[in-house]
Amino acid sequence: MSLEQIRAFLEGSQELQFEAQDRAELYQWMERTLVEQEYARLARPDKGLVRRYLAKMTGMGRAQLTRLIAQYRESGQVRAKPYRRHRFATRYGSQDITLLAEVDEAHATLSGPATQKLLQRAYYDFGDVRYRNLAGISVAHLYRLRSTRAYRQHRIVVQPTRPSPVSIGERRKPDPQGRPGFLRVDTVHQGDGLDGAKGVYHINAVDEVTQWEVLAAAPQISEAFLLPVLEAMLEQFPFTIRGFHSDCGSEFINYTVAKLLDKLLIEQTKSRPRHSNDNGLAEAKNGAVVRKHMGHWHIAGEHAQAISEFYREFFNPYLNFHRPCAVAEIVEGPQGKRRRHYRWYATPWQILRRLPGVAGYLRPPVTIQALDQRAARQSDTAAAQQMQQAKRRLFASFEAPRKQTA
Repeated sequence: MSLEQIRAFLEGSQELQFEAQDRAELYQWMERTLVEQEYARLARPDKGLVRRYLAKMTGMGRAQLTRLIAQYRESGQVRAKPYRRHRFATRYGSQDITLLAEVDEAHATLSGPATQKLLQRAYYDFGDVRYRNLAGISVAHLYRLRSTRAYRQHRIVVQPTRPSPVSIGERRKPDPQGRPGFLRVDTVHQGDGLDGAKGVYHINAVDEVTQWEVLAAAPQISEAFLLPVLEAMLEQFPFTIRGFHSDCGSEFINYTVAKLLDKLLIEQTKSRPRHSNDNGLAEAKNGAVVRKHMGHWHIAGEHAQAISEFYREFFNPYLNFHRPCAVAEIVEGPQGKRRRHYRWYATPWQILRRLPGVAGYLRPPVTIQALDQRAARQSDTAAAQQMQQAKRRLFASFEAPRKQTA
């Protein structure tokens, strides 16, 4: 466009407003316009005309337009200046960081104020000029240098986890040596409801040798609810309880449970770290027994008493007298590798009955004859059918309050 065309355009487009979308293209167009109009050779009135035209087309303010035109006059280009972040001058260099790492390694990383004092003494008291910079460092900046990559390249400090010591229970795997009475205990939560209400908790206790299993339920796993449930469960075992093993959950590792077990002369142990199989028997029974029969759906905690009665009257007798379990046989291979083979299936009572000296393990007034009579009272299938009928009645009682509410 000529200057006359630019003047006519400005007079005819006074009501129009232009706005740029891309700064890079805008600057290129502005530079091309200044070159085409030979801005540097124009007279003063013509320069003002071109400035008004640029301001109209770009929407720039007067100060920004002046700055860009000045840039064009100096360099012949209109370019956006790259962003340069302000940086403070580096006061402590790589040599200072290396010295700090050496001091920390020699003194095993003392606190910030103690290390600051060491650096000051190195320069002022012992005249080591290498510490001239570090002698004036603040404690806060000392910690910043310790967190830099340059410091970590010279020295890496690994701080191991310091667990809080708990004197309740011993961390080891129980060793029953073929004797019944060493329990593996775990809890199974029956889920939370849609309204956030907690579900019932199943307490599962399994004897390691005989697989004798006793289940109970509690509305919560706090000490007030759990203690009477544990006492009732321990009374349902026909033999003397010698060991109580669980994971490290607070529902069992607490002073109330420890006091109960100590009163009954029961040894308490807990799972070891990085030994996930220490409580594997109870966890396997959680899936094969509890989840299989009780499911995964939510059961409110208010039904804990009814579930415990079902366990005591029907489910626990069925598990221990009529449900066969796989009995592991340890076979050692030619290279000394031990494998488990499952060739024998028997009920927990049959496993207990075959133990040598079984009468000595039973707690009074339980006798072998009474347990034999209890096992022969029903066939396995009849006991299972009776248990299933009781379970259907139990589940129907869960739905009754819902229908009444609806």
